[in-house]
Amino acid sequence: MNYILLVINILLLVCGQMLWKTGMAHLSPVGLHTILHVVKSPYIIGGGLIYVLATGIWLYILTRMPFSIAYPFQSLAYVLGIFIGFALFKETVTPIQWAGAAVIVFGVYLIAR
Repeated sequence: MNYILLVINILLLVCGQMLWKTGMAHLSPVGLHTILHVVKSPYIIGGGLIYVLATGIWLYILTRMPFSIAYPFQSLAYVLGIFIGFALFKETVTPIQWAGAAVIVFGVYLIAR
């Protein structure tokens, strides 16, 4: 159950970041006038709410798992972020970045054993 909660936490973190990326893409160049638009953006607000939920789950996880396992496991969010950047935002991901993602996954595997 703890690992399921960790995966849910990671998914929520990445979803929150995706909403923030989408929300910021809908804004003009950053300046004083954009602050109000950021605060009122449903994407930014939604991402923030998701982060609040993820933080609640994270606090629960911290009471149930060793920190030395739970915290490194969250690095899988970086790997998921690479996939989302590539698939959803059409970003270029280099072979070195893919290799780095594979190293992260292997590292989490070693830690979780």
